[in-house]
Amino acid sequence: MFTDTHCHISKEEYDDIDNIIKRATDNGIYKLINNGCNRQTNEEVLQLAQIYSNLYCAIGIHPDSAGEYTKEDLIFIEAHIDEAVAIGEIGLDYHYEGYDREKQIELFEAQLKLAEKYSKPVIIHSRDATLDTITILKKYPNVKGSMHCFSGSLETANIYLKLGYKLGFGGVTTFKNSKIKDVLKQIPNSAILLETDSPYLTPEPIRGTKNEPQNIRYIAEFVSQVKNIPLEELSKITEENVHNLFDI
Repeated sequence: MFTDTHCHISKEEYDDIDNIIKRATDNGIYKLINNGCNRQTNEEVLQLAQIYSNLYCAIGIHPDSAGEYTKEDLIFIEAHIDEAVAIGEIGLDYHYEGYDREKQIELFEAQLKLAEKYSKPVIIHSRDATLDTITILKKYPNVKGSMHCFSGSLETANIYLKLGYKLGFGGVTTFKNSKIKDVLKQIPNSAILLETDSPYLTPEPIRGTKNEPQNIRYIAEFVSQVKNIPLEELSKITEENVHNLFDI
């Protein structure tokens, strides 16, 4: 049994959500955390969580929407905070030219303040913004969460762990040129969360196809080999990690 701690299940991405959920369940993935990124997707993940009992939701504004969000978007998140298991996907992304650093930081901190106020975990996206991410998280020591799609160094991993965060490992971990497995070998088992980031970042050996939560099994098999622990034991470890962080 495994949990997909980060996916994006929507009608825009998938024609038949019933079958997406069924295939996940048939493959032992009994719980999924569906992440919103803006007002539209936040509304949809909340609706889907009402339809599917094993589909939980996180609501938040992604840094890509930092230039478009409004105060009403934050009010919406606060109004529905009790329906979500986390605030996410939030964070910083400096990868593409033209990003507004100040706006992203403003948005990130506003959502961390909500997490602090309501004692909610956060699901964090950090891309080419490690220093700012760490600096900001240190300002909110009572907030805990998951570093989504972790791909940093061991030094960075240890900083996040010291701050009380867990690390999300997904399809990128399985890529043949990935160095993340070297970090995975050296971190404690209590830090590991599994995720797909569906429909993105499909793992080996099916890279190139559209990702979905059932593919957690490939990631889990890879992690079990890297950590040299049986799949059944990895299930117990990661499920305990999930329940220690999220109220599901």
